[in-house]
Amino acid sequence: MKVHQLKPFPGSKHKRKRVGRGLGSGHGVTATRGTKGQKARSGGAKSPWFEGGQNPLYLRIPSKGFTNIFRKEYQTVKLEDLNIFEDKSVVKPEDLLEKGLIKTINQEVKILGNGNLTKTLEIHAHKITRRALEKLKKNNSVFKKLPPLRKKFKKVKKQKK
Repeated sequence: MKVHQLKPFPGSKHKRKRVGRGLGSGHGVTATRGTKGQKARSGGAKSPWFEGGQNPLYLRIPSKGFTNIFRKEYQTVKLEDLNIFEDKSVVKPEDLLEKGLIKTINQEVKILGNGNLTKTLEIHAHKITRRALEKLKKNNSVFKKLPPLRKKFKKVKKQKK
């Protein structure tokens, strides 16, 4: 057998069906879509998740949980990371940013009690954990609380008439 003698298997090649090309073609008028109905019309295809008017799956499934809009996010700093500062120095959020311990000053800073502090420091931050505060007192270090940066939601008091 030679290359010019090769032929495809019988039935494996089909002629393309040209629909909507007039009555004489045999596929004219309705273009093989049948008569009337949603699928016979242009743009009649529905999305795969359409369930014929019954309550769809994405509405039947319960939505669990919620998002707390009053949640406050803090940048956390471990006590052991503060050992990079010199003894008896003042540590402010600007200094933490300079050393790369926090990413931005626009977010409040919280000190965590992980590890041990070997130096005496004066730490200025927005929040501190109870364990971290105990470790600071044992080490004769001082913690000064900074005021909150800004409140997203202000509580409005109703005035009495």
